[in-house]
Amino acid sequence: MENPDFLKNKYNLHNAPEVEAAAKRTEKRTGEKVPQDPAERIQNYLDRLERLALDPGKEQPRKIFEDEPRPRALSLLREMVMKKYVRPNKEKMAEGAARAEERAARKLGIEARYGERELEQRGEIAVEDLEKSLDNWISYLSDANEPYPTWFRYYAFRNILDLGDYDKDKGEFPKRSQGTARLFPDIDRGALAYIQDMIEAAKDPVALERIRRVQEATGTPKEQSITKEKAEKFAKLSFAKQYTEGIRQTGEITPQMREETKGKWVKYQKGTDPTALWASLQNKGTAWCTKGFATAETQLKGGDFYVYYTLDRQGKPTIPRIAIRIQENNIFEVRGVSDNQQNLEGNMTDIAEKKMNELPGAEKYRQASTDMKRLTEINKAFDSKTQIWKRKLTQDELIFLYEIDSPIKGFGYQRDPRIEEIRKGRNPEEDAPIVFECSTSEIAWKQGDINEKTKAYIGKLESDHSTSSRQGIFDLIQKYNIEHIYTSFPEGKILKFETDLGDKTKDEIIGELEKRKKFEGGNKIYISDNAESMLKKDEFFVLGKKERAQFIKIKVRDLGFPDGATTEEIYKKAEDLGLELCPPETGPNIRLNYEKIFKKEQPRGEYFWIAMKQIAASDGGPHVFRVRRRDDGKSWLDDYWAKPTHGWYDDNEFVFRLRKKA
Repeated sequence: MENPDFLKNKYNLHNAPEVEAAAKRTEKRTGEKVPQDPAERIQNYLDRLERLALDPGKEQPRKIFEDEPRPRALSLLREMVMKKYVRPNKEKMAEGAARAEERAARKLGIEARYGERELEQRGEIAVEDLEKSLDNWISYLSDANEPYPTWFRYYAFRNILDLGDYDKDKGEFPKRSQGTARLFPDIDRGALAYIQDMIEAAKDPVALERIRRVQEATGTPKEQSITKEKAEKFAKLSFAKQYTEGIRQTGEITPQMREETKGKWVKYQKGTDPTALWASLQNKGTAWCTKGFATAETQLKGGDFYVYYTLDRQGKPTIPRIAIRIQENNIFEVRGVSDNQQNLEGNMTDIAEKKMNELPGAEKYRQASTDMKRLTEINKAFDSKTQIWKRKLTQDELIFLYEIDSPIKGFGYQRDPRIEEIRKGRNPEEDAPIVFECSTSEIAWKQGDINEKTKAYIGKLESDHSTSSRQGIFDLIQKYNIEHIYTSFPEGKILKFETDLGDKTKDEIIGELEKRKKFEGGNKIYISDNAESMLKKDEFFVLGKKERAQFIKIKVRDLGFPDGATTEEIYKKAEDLGLELCPPETGPNIRLNYEKIFKKEQPRGEYFWIAMKQIAASDGGPHVFRVRRRDDGKSWLDDYWAKPTHGWYDDNEFVFRLRKKA
């Protein structure tokens, strides 16, 4: 069902301003009138949402969101939502949080009072927590790989915006009030799948009959069987009540069950009836969306599905613990039941790894398997209840835990929660000297502390204007050859690297790029039309002689622009800090030598811009080079519009050159 009637009936959606606006845009784009039929107007609106938020054709520029490249329109949608539902209530949230803390303190016999600064801090914390809570939903419902139809994504998101997190005492999801600091509900994928099944059963006799046949085959008690009346009654409930009912259907896995590792794998063949798979997951405590019949059916159409079941109290393998889904003849997903984010439990990692090694596409998950094993070992050394460590962590373990060299990979939708839990038991200021192999005195926490002994800088990026020399922070970093640079530890790492410039002529660079364009496989380089035209312009020149140049890769927010900035503002601030624009050959040089420079293959989805004097491309506009590796693994030297007033996001990343010494 692409457009169920209940969207029209529940919200009178066909008359909504956003649906009318979508119709006008479609008419302008296609030159054809959108019919007045409510179903067609709603469907036109849903189609537009799909193009913008899911971008199935991958036509839009991509932006990193929750560690994944997503359509640019999704970022704009996110900003609209945050401005409407979160940020305007900052003062009320701060006031509420402060008063709650004051009451708690008084119960302990402590008198607490909050001034303007403390209220501001609590407001910032409340906004950040709420944004993260809502980002989880935006990320999940905008993932084109999830099996939900667009109407259901719209339905779920529209309702989630009005709900607070689950109230265990009342057994319900409270309606959000203006200024509440309550987080948005957690994502329960199994509950969402149940809601979709029930709504479809209420409107589609085929869907209803399908579920009833499954229930009969699995011996579901008559009083628990779904009927047309039950499904219709469920569809009329508020989303909050539907979600509550969906969660109640989940069941649970007890701590004793989690300790059990003996069991067996069951393979569900591609294209087969989903009944057995669907039935085996009901009331077993999994948060897998495969608990929905429609989802199970969709996933089995795409490939085989493997489930590892451990032994229940009767010694039978019925408790689902690991799921491996195949799509396009490769492993597509590996999920567990550790939490609602479907991370693997520590005692399931070896079992999952052994099975993955038998299946195509296992190499994609080898790093995740290795990382999860290592995280499990570190977790064993930490008692989360007492917050006491049983042993000291080595330098390598701390580098891993703080993700200094690379992020920790896992199998769930979100980062493994153990990472943050373990980090809370550490003191970063005590760990930093171990990570950097230096003494505490060799770490500078502000610009004035930098001297010839400094090996690491952790602090704000500022300039010293107290003298005529106007030293920027990067002038000092270069002067004392400081290797480790952070705006905060460990999150705010700024990468410093170097490479040779001027060792090739302009024709040699263009010739090497042309040669790589003809390669097949991983070494092939793709070049955009605008980038090719830039290479041929007189403004693209190379240095007259070979020199070793040092560079900084830095995000816009680390330059001091948490809300983004224009090209002109970014370039000006970078110069103030001791950086300068890169020679034009920098972008092609990095593209050709990425692995040599960074000692690794460029990660999929990574891209960054070269801060350089703009060159007019074939379209006539001012452009800079971009070094990019797309989701599909293709390496690109492409371009981006960069006129002085062009706005950039806070997480956009630029490469600048360290200012050459006089």
